[in-house]
Amino acid sequence: MRHGKKFNHLGRTASHRAAMLSNMASSLIIHKRIVTTVAKAKALRVYVEPIITRSKEATTHNYRTAFSYLQDKVAVTELFTVVGGKVASRPGGYTRILKTGNRAGDNAEMAMIELVDFNEFFEGFNEDKKKSTTRRSRRGGASTPKAAAPKAEVAEAVVVAPAIEDSVVETVVAEEVVAETVAEVAAEEVASPEAPADETPEAPAAEEASEEETK
Repeated sequence: MRHGKKFNHLGRTASHRAAMLSNMASSLIIHKRIVTTVAKAKALRVYVEPIITRSKEATTHNYRTAFSYLQDKVAVTELFTVVGGKVASRPGGYTRILKTGNRAGDNAEMAMIELVDFNEFFEGFNEDKKKSTTRRSRRGGASTPKAAAPKAEVAEAVVVAPAIEDSVVETVVAEEVVAETVAEVAAEEVASPEAPADETPEAPAAEEASEEETK
């Protein structure tokens, strides 16, 4: 009878299940993430997290205990040299399970289990952010940061105003220059018709000379 045995047996015997979890734990430590079914990922998380906790303190006893579970020298070395230093400040919760959908063959629910501290995408979320709190005085006065905000706006307005005045002055000057050039052109056009009037008397003289030559 299996009274009280409420953990997932994963359809395997005890020896087969221990060997499978040992291999999966070694692969997770070496590669930092693996893809498996959701049931196996949940069983692996319970199996591997106590081993990762032992890697925080590199003693002979912890080395031997980790090796008894993993049975892999490469995984044990990686655990105590790389993983242990990375999770030193984390009080548990070393793994994350992300569901990836169902498998095409048997429609099994799949997931990716990974070590939290080795995911660069979620690195920004792990950093401790300072809380931005606004302190208010008990007398009902406004806080200092909010009082400083209008001053900044006034300063910006003062800086922007001369720029606007300069642009207006430049526009007025440009319009005056254009008006002067238009007046000069108009004066030249008025004076230019006098030249043809001076040249008109010379035309009959030229015609008389040509008539004498023909005679």
